[in-house]
Amino acid sequence: MIYKPHDYQKYATEFILSHPVAAVILQMGLGKTVCTLDAIEQLMYDRFEVRKVLVIAPLRVAKVTWSDEIKKWDNLSHLRYSIAVGTEKERVEALKKDADIYIINRENVQWLVEKSKIPFEFDMVVIDELSSFKNWNSKRFKSFMQVRPRVKRVVGLTGTPSPNGMMDLFAQFKCLDMGLRLGRFITQYRNCYFLPDRMNGQIVYSYKLRPGAEKQIYDKISDITISMKAMDHLKMPELIENRYPVYMDESESALYDEMREDLILPYKENEAITAANAAALSGKLCQMANGAVYSEAGEAVHIHDRKLEALEDIIEAAQSPILLCYWFRHDLERIEAKLKELKVTFARIVTEENIRNWNNGKYQVGLIHPASAGHGLNLQQGGNTIVWFGLTWSLELYQQTNARLWRQGQSSKTVVVQHIVTAGTIDEDILDALTSKDASQNRLINAVKAHL
Repeated sequence: MIYKPHDYQKYATEFILSHPVAAVILQMGLGKTVCTLDAIEQLMYDRFEVRKVLVIAPLRVAKVTWSDEIKKWDNLSHLRYSIAVGTEKERVEALKKDADIYIINRENVQWLVEKSKIPFEFDMVVIDELSSFKNWNSKRFKSFMQVRPRVKRVVGLTGTPSPNGMMDLFAQFKCLDMGLRLGRFITQYRNCYFLPDRMNGQIVYSYKLRPGAEKQIYDKISDITISMKAMDHLKMPELIENRYPVYMDESESALYDEMREDLILPYKENEAITAANAAALSGKLCQMANGAVYSEAGEAVHIHDRKLEALEDIIEAAQSPILLCYWFRHDLERIEAKLKELKVTFARIVTEENIRNWNNGKYQVGLIHPASAGHGLNLQQGGNTIVWFGLTWSLELYQQTNARLWRQGQSSKTVVVQHIVTAGTIDEDILDALTSKDASQNRLINAVKAHL
């Protein structure tokens, strides 16, 4: 295909060309991959500024998305690429090939730097989904920082820069500028911009921003950061978000309340479901809100069918295929049993064949897990309705999953996101938290937004 970039795509490419260190925040559907490849092609073949590029990406994106974009566009088709995923032998062979761009999944960054014995001679690195480097204690972050001084150009791409708050920005921007803007150490960043929030004695469980700190952070990073929202540059379908409340009966609510208050739920003689701490309790309550909970022995203990009943109603009322998001294995098992009972055509969207069949309208329900379907899947041709059977605390996974349908190329004028929420449970807290995190992230995006 002939590449005819939109004005915002030209702007993004030019920003990468003119900034050796660049953070490019583009929402899903704006084409951040092709913008970056256009810049790489110019830097390599017109300006002769780079000769060897490393792309670090989520596994599915590394395997498919970047190579597909190179093959798709006429101006990029001469770029030579090598995909370094798979077994160690396959990765080594791929890295030893003569290519312009080497693509590796983020889980193998530590292996590449510390174990592969391949010289790190890349003069440009692109980190696709920069937010996956938000943990300054992670092995991938520490390994990358060992070789960061050798790299002349670094581009960070993401649509969700601060999925869990402003603390996430420290490690991401250190990957880019080695600590020049937000500091070299997390304690320095924390002391400068945050105050202790929840504490137990000297132990700090969470931090809150100092007054005025948010703007100070934006000002610090604004010179190397651009941000663009899909709504500003594309004719996007209307996004309609609904809550579909379901209600447990008195006995079901009593079980939930007992677990929440006592961190223990007897279910058999001399057997009980327990939660060792707050994190474990959160997981147990999420499961119970969905309708079942795992015992210590791994048995799925039934609580209620309220969400399955709501799902049946939604499917019956639906006028188009439904993309259904589940979280726990027992959710999937109970959903599949219900769909078989209803004689509904369905499949898990996990293979290329599943994706094609979904986009060709062969399923009434497509089942996806946000952790495996959050990035790199184009599913907008198969339907315009997403139903969340079970929610996730991760704003990034939540937004990326919704963007499978709410994106450029969606033929419907509306995309409906339906949340099945068990009233009076942690479901309501999660959805409220996702909303508040999104508000914080939107402040960041707006603060560094590119004005074309």
